[in-house]
Amino acid sequence: MIKINTKIGIPKYKQIINSIEDAIVSNTLQKGDQLPSINSIKENHKLSRDTVLMAFNELKNRGIIQSVVGKGYYVSSENVTVSQKIFLLFDELNYFKEDLYNSFLEHLGSNIQVDIFFHHFNENIFRKLIYDNTGDYNYYVIMPANLKNTYNNIQILPKEKVYILDQVHDDLLDYPAIYQNFEKAIFDNLNKVLHLIKKYSKLILVFSEEKQPQSMLKGFTMFCEKNLISYSIVNSLQNNTLKKGELYIIPDDKSLLTIIKKMKSEALVLSKDIGVISYNDTLLKEIVEGGITTISTDFNMMGKRLAEMIINKEQIKIENPNNLIIRNSL
Repeated sequence: MIKINTKIGIPKYKQIINSIEDAIVSNTLQKGDQLPSINSIKENHKLSRDTVLMAFNELKNRGIIQSVVGKGYYVSSENVTVSQKIFLLFDELNYFKEDLYNSFLEHLGSNIQVDIFFHHFNENIFRKLIYDNTGDYNYYVIMPANLKNTYNNIQILPKEKVYILDQVHDDLLDYPAIYQNFEKAIFDNLNKVLHLIKKYSKLILVFSEEKQPQSMLKGFTMFCEKNLISYSIVNSLQNNTLKKGELYIIPDDKSLLTIIKKMKSEALVLSKDIGVISYNDTLLKEIVEGGITTISTDFNMMGKRLAEMIINKEQIKIENPNNLIIRNSL
């Protein structure tokens, strides 16, 4: 099955890969079949163990074969057209992450497989997903959110294969990344509408310590204190009573729906009685209640640029652009 020709210029490890791919295409090897052992290929063809292992690792990274401890290597996929596999770890799925994901896929190309996982802000799940998938992918895209000990968990991965997405902690500064500058985004964009904000008596940031970046809180408080604006921070709207003259900064969509429901039940008018600025623009926010003002990064651009970084093997950090969209809620 394995054919090695020493008289051609193709590297021997590539000839091993080609031989296994040809066997799969011709149905000589099928999903679930065991491959010859590394030692048998090495001895039969007078190759070094490293040469055979290099071939097997590439096939493993592409998801074509898998290793079973104590037993050997088996065919796990008959799709030999996959050239690379990417591990994509998000915190959670929502509308704008779906835009990011779709843009990422669109700009990668059809022969690259992306497997998506979610850690749901749980460090134990995060750690398990990293450890369970170490060595199985060509690249690892990690969205750490505000989980602690991220570096300790991902340092087992080859550094040149890791890309950080959305938030870059201090211990991750050496990794390539495309990220949001949350402190700058909230501070600069609130300053753009300072004249509208001054119509309100108080700013309230709905802030979850578990899910929202600390830099967002820092930018918010800096804006309020610099402009002598009364403010408060709440972690939930469930038990919060709305008062006329309040302007709410809302990073999550559940809180946005909660405040709209509360306004209706208390006969309060959006913009006139209660102001709202939401995070992350969606089609729904263009329409609901005549339009919700948003601070949003460009998730389509983030996905596109991430794909380009991986394709071109760029080891850089890029701040993704953000903008303010003023609508009826302010």
